[in-house]
Amino acid sequence: MPYNNASDPFHPTKGLRLRDIPAHDPYVLAHKETNTYYLYTTAIPELTDLERYGVLVYKSKDLLNWEGPFVVFKIPDGAWAHPQHGTWAPEVHYYNHKYYLFVTLHNRERILAEPPKVWKTNHLRGTSIAVADSPEGPFILLKTDGPVPPKNFMTLDGTLYVDEEQKPWMVYCHEWIQVMDGTFEAIPLKDDLSAATGPPQHLFKASDAPWINTEQQPGVQPSIYVSDGCQLYRTKSGHLIILWSTYNKEGYVQTIARSKSGQLKGPWEQLEPLVGADSGHGMLFKTFAGKWMLILHHPFSTPESRAMIYEMEETEDSFKVVRPRTELHG
Repeated sequence: MPYNNASDPFHPTKGLRLRDIPAHDPYVLAHKETNTYYLYTTAIPELTDLERYGVLVYKSKDLLNWEGPFVVFKIPDGAWAHPQHGTWAPEVHYYNHKYYLFVTLHNRERILAEPPKVWKTNHLRGTSIAVADSPEGPFILLKTDGPVPPKNFMTLDGTLYVDEEQKPWMVYCHEWIQVMDGTFEAIPLKDDLSAATGPPQHLFKASDAPWINTEQQPGVQPSIYVSDGCQLYRTKSGHLIILWSTYNKEGYVQTIARSKSGQLKGPWEQLEPLVGADSGHGMLFKTFAGKWMLILHHPFSTPESRAMIYEMEETEDSFKVVRPRTELHG
């Protein structure tokens, strides 16, 4: 049986609230043509009674009342990813008159390296891209033989970034499981987003945040630094910022960095975290009234995690939290 009514794709329900919806790595697409907010999250078989992993969407006109869930993607047979091994960090971007789903897939049967060669087993993991004509799918994988980043990299949480020359990139996280000090990297894409066109470029590493260094336990090995959930935005004065998540002693943290050059290559300066208390993997979106919002999940654990919305203020060179939109949670 599904976890609750909000997890049942066989019987979509109206009038759901965010407090009802088990949501991990939430992503909102504000669709102006239909005045609809689309909230994407993972479809987990244990919670949904689906036979395989996929992606769910919920719809709302006001960010208060939601309808769903609806299945927009399932891991197909014959692809590189295993249908029972997970879908992480789904997000949908409108680009060149199509809707593109970026989603992290896995295959734990395809081992990259094992101990004692490495400290922890590495398996094939990375972001794939699927396309649809509608934000409601169905989304079809563009590439079935592997993720977009290199197959020998263990990666996750790929997102779309379009640079000043209108060239598309995937920005993603290189897993701490493989490199211990998780990094953020960017890889150029074809115009149709079907594949990469060049090698990855390093942006920054998780340990660059000075407040992370203060949380490390002396003498504890290995020292690891988690890199998660990257999203890029420009402020009204043209500054390029990136949201990302990691851990400190209090749990999951939503933080932010800014490019000193205003370009993807950086160098990147680490700013103070936006939200703590086991909250993170956030993204920014604008309401139809033009207000910036941050949506993230809290707590980290599933199925307890829920989407939380914060009202944001756009400054000249960054974003800051104004207040939690607690009235949106109930």
